[in-house]
Amino acid sequence: MPDIPTPDARIAITESGVMTDAFQRWVSDMTRLDLIVGTGSPEGVIEANVGREYLDDTGAAGAVKFIKQLPDIAGDRTMGWVAI
Repeated sequence: MPDIPTPDARIAITESGVMTDAFQRWVSDMTRLDLIVGTGSPEGVIEANVGREYLDDTGAAGAVKFIKQLPDIAGDRTMGWVAI
């Protein structure tokens, strides 16, 4: 799992009631670290960055957790998941 960056406490998170660009980028980065939960294998279905984790809520065939190991296979970003 990638390190979780700490937001810079010197930068405002809102201005006039609207999320600042810097804080919005941080929130987006954190969202990309969330565990993806779905049914079945993510291979060939879920596009993700390397390091992202996926949990199969059915637990079929004993493979319940996957990690995105390769960025793509032949340009397909939904490929490259490995059961762990």
